[in-house]
Amino acid sequence: MAKKRGKKDPLWARLSLIFGALLLLASGGALVGGNVLLNHYSDQITHEGGLGEAAASGATINGPINLLLVGIDERIGNEAMGARSDSIIIAHVPATHDAVYMMSIPRDTRVRIPASKETKYNGGTDKINAAFQFGYQNGGGRDKGLKLLAETVSNMAGGLKFHGAAIVNFDGFSGLVNALGGVHMCVDERTTSIHVGWNQKTGEEGVPYNFNADGIPTSLKPNMKPQVYEVGCRDFLPWEALDYVRQRDKLANNDGDYGRQRHQQQFIKAMAKKATSAGVITNPIKVAEVLGSVGKAVSFYNNEISLADWIFTLKGVDADKMVTLRTNNGQYKSETVNGQSFETLDPTAVELLKSFSTDTVGTFVASHPELIANDAATPAATPSN
Repeated sequence: MAKKRGKKDPLWARLSLIFGALLLLASGGALVGGNVLLNHYSDQITHEGGLGEAAASGATINGPINLLLVGIDERIGNEAMGARSDSIIIAHVPATHDAVYMMSIPRDTRVRIPASKETKYNGGTDKINAAFQFGYQNGGGRDKGLKLLAETVSNMAGGLKFHGAAIVNFDGFSGLVNALGGVHMCVDERTTSIHVGWNQKTGEEGVPYNFNADGIPTSLKPNMKPQVYEVGCRDFLPWEALDYVRQRDKLANNDGDYGRQRHQQQFIKAMAKKATSAGVITNPIKVAEVLGSVGKAVSFYNNEISLADWIFTLKGVDADKMVTLRTNNGQYKSETVNGQSFETLDPTAVELLKSFSTDTVGTFVASHPELIANDAATPAATPSN
């Protein structure tokens, strides 16, 4: 019998994710008479800066909108260990403001990272998840880490500009999922947890696998049975949902990081749908819990645009119109340079990135429907624009 987890895995607690920003926008837009609550929590959520030369000019979101959503591996209280962005999602809202397209950038993608004089980084070629670290180091912190990452993504995407960005803290994010009371999700491939299992003799919860020096799971521990998520749709308890989207090593399709990216995007959609459900937005106590949790989970860099304007502009976005996209069609495109393995973007992924700048994502996806990552037993979304 499943039990609620009592101990968080340190890697996951630092890894975070990215979902709170879209949840904030989706849930806030559906609130009636919620301005008092939004104003109350605005100072906790919004931050200035963070985008540097990648920031969209003009401080307006009347047209198409691009958001950079980042989950970081941060050593709280140990700045010398730095921080890397292990989850990177670009979210695009077309000028019609009625849909969201989400594309993940693989963390091992080989890119050119610009210099950061403020943090004494001279620039160079590296994995994209190192960009945040080079901006974070030498006192740069989150603001400069996000700035260098945003500028790196902007350059690789042909000058893409961002209207906002978000960083998510796991501990607060965990509270956010609990405030929602879990989510309804569809598992698209059999997924075995390497973090949660139970001793078949004692019934006690524990980590089911042994790991090698690189953190890769090897053999099952004696008498341990791992948690398994079978294909199909059901209601997930908060701890189950968070555990499911962590997994990348024991996925049935052996799609690793690409599978995890897809599940993370599907989770964003599931949370946005739950946040805009009648059971949440019509319950003042639940609304306060959700917004309070968002404030603890999300650092939203609003690019000098008020939170109220963000909410008003995106109020028409329906969770069912959130389209999750497969980078490289979900297939590894690896190359080895000087003995180090990197990911590369295939020509279709490069063209998809360019479409974010020209507000033609919907048209591009319509001509490449294979890029849409659907939930299990869920038909393909119909792209607009």
